[in-house]
Parts: sequence; structure tokens; C-alpha cells
Amino acid sequence: MMKTLGPQTAKLVQGIYDRGLDVFTLADAADILGLEHKATSGLIRAAIGRGVITRMRRGSFLLVPFELGSDTIYTGNSYVVGHRLLGDRKHYVSFASAMDMHNMTTQPQFITWFSTEKPLRPYNEHGVEIRFVKTKLEHMFGITEMWSTPHQKVPVSDLERTIIDGLHTTSNVGGYSEIDKGAWMRRADIDPTKLVDYALRLNVGAVIRRLGFLMESCDIGSACHHGALQAQLTPSFSLLDPMLERGGQFQSRWRLQVNVSRDELMGDRST
Repeated sequence: MMKTLGPQTAKLVQGIYDRGLDVFTLADAADILGLEHKATSGLIRAAIGRGVITRMRRGSFLLVPFELGSDTIYTGNSYVVGHRLLGDRKHYVSFASAMDMHNMTTQPQFITWFSTEKPLRPYNEHGVEIRFVKTKLEHMFGITEMWSTPHQKVPVSDLERTIIDGLHTTSNVGGYSEIDKGAWMRRADIDPTKLVDYALRLNVGAVIRRLGFLMESCDIGSACHHGALQAQLTPSFSLLDPMLERGGQFQSRWRLQVNVSRDELMGDRST
């Protein structure tokens, strides 16, 4: 199969590159070509058949870079794919994916995570897996933008919000030890006041407990920051890592059952 380009397909490819579109829609293509949607759809189908374009989902497409040779499948940048799939829904890259963007992890990431008020069903095409986590609108804070490709920025949780999300749902970051290691790696860049403010704004008791433990363990913030968190503690205890079995000592200072050993945490930080 030859990846040939007719005049209209060449115009489409050039227009997509000119506009810096990593992902494009049928509407984008129709606008570039100046054609009706029906004619544009037929042209795109033909281009897919020649391996010039890959369909993501209905109505969303990617160009297959010519440097891939005869390959006809191209997954693109998963952050851009998820961002475009979500469209106008308020969203941000989160959990382990945000840790990856903030250089907080040493592990390869095989799932791309997005938090959004109105989630989509999981995307799993051509070896790319994207998961969408429902988040209340009032909890959509602590969001910044980062470059995911030379042409495209995506919304992503900032450094401090990434830590808070990881403490809230440890299963989406690979466990408490992963968020501890990430915080340790970036501890010099973390704003402790912002960390505390985010935790109090989220107002989840387990997050407040885990954050206090993490801040002391990683030497982040001052006694004033730690005290602001302790003032919100209730008598009940939470697990440090709910992914793991119950066990370990009960620590009254942060009202936690510490089911991750100090030796394990220290070992993970040194890797």
C-alpha cells in the first residue's frame, strides 16, 4: 500500500500542520478544505485506507507521520488525545500521569489519567489506555498548563495538587510509597503553604492525616504548617496506604495506622 496524497489530502495535511493540530476533528478538516462534512468524511475515509490518517474515535483523527514508513497506526501523544477527547469538559491530567509530567516518578507509565467533572468511558485503542476519573466541580482547583508537545499545552494538576490527589487515591499513583518518593524528589520546589491550603480546601480527613505524615517525613514545611493540619484531626484513624493490608503501628500524632515501613520508604527514595 502506497501512502499517496491527492491534491485535497495534501491540502488537508498541510492545513493540519499549519494550525499545529496534533489531533483534528471532522469539523477541523471541513474548515481547512472548505468542503461539506459529507465530502470531507469521504476524503478522510480514503486517507485512512491509504494509511495517511488514523481514527481515534468517531469524529477524531490523527495524521500518521510519514517517517513511520509503511506503518498505518499511530497513537500520538496520549495527553493530547485525552485533552481533545474531553473537549469542553473541565479537566486536567492527574495522578501518576501528572507525576510523570512533573518529573516525580522513575517508573514508566502505561495508563494516562485525567480528572474531569463529566468522565468518558475509558479509551483503549492501539495500545494507548486513558482513564477518566470523576471529580466534583468545586474540587477542580490547583490546575496549571504544561507543554505536552511542541505545539500543544494541556491542563495538568500543579505540583502541590498532584501530591494531594496521590494522597487521596493512592491506587492511581502506584501506592503511598510512590507519592512519598515523588515528593522527596521535588521537595525543594514544593510550596508548603499551598499544600496545606489545598488539603484543607479538599477537606478529606485521610488526606490531611497522610499529608501531615508526608510533610514531616520529607522535611517539608514548618511546625506552623504541620499545626494547621493537626488542628483538623478527628479521633478516628486512617490507613497510610489503603492499597495495602492493615498492619503496622498506630501513630497518634497523625491518627494513622502506618502500614508502610520506614525502611521501605527510605529504600524507594534512594532508587
